[in-house]
Amino acid sequence: MRTRNLALGLALIAIVLAAVTNVSAQSAGSSRFGVWNNQSNPNNVMTYEPYGDGGMKITVATTRNGNTSSWGYVTMFDGEFRPVEGQEGSETAVEVINERSTRIINMRNGRVTQVIINTLSEDGNTISNEYIRMDAAGKITGVGHAVYERAQ
Repeated sequence: MRTRNLALGLALIAIVLAAVTNVSAQSAGSSRFGVWNNQSNPNNVMTYEPYGDGGMKITVATTRNGNTSSWGYVTMFDGEFRPVEGQEGSETAVEVINERSTRIINMRNGRVTQVIINTLSEDGNTISNEYIRMDAAGKITGVGHAVYERAQ
């Protein structure tokens, strides 16, 4: 009897955790939908769109010398690596830290090269990205920061 109750309790906990994770992923994504302009580099624009059931499609467009290029990826906020379109040999994984922050892990040719902490402001109009670059041994080689504002 105790074994059955324990198994039932564990199953219930697993269901609740799965539901909470899905809600967190949806709130982490849906509050970001739209177009975001980089404050320090107006030639860099991010677009976040709904994707699948609770996921998000991210597209980054950069304009240099009058030429625009873009790359992007999709995520389900599950920490699984998915290919980056427009960057050969690149994959990205995104996981939820909390309802306002995500961890983005960039891999190129099978090696993690960068981790980004993406944080949405309380008012929902600013995204701050902390970029942590790493060498082949995983040693931090640089840290950068960018701020994006929601396009009106």
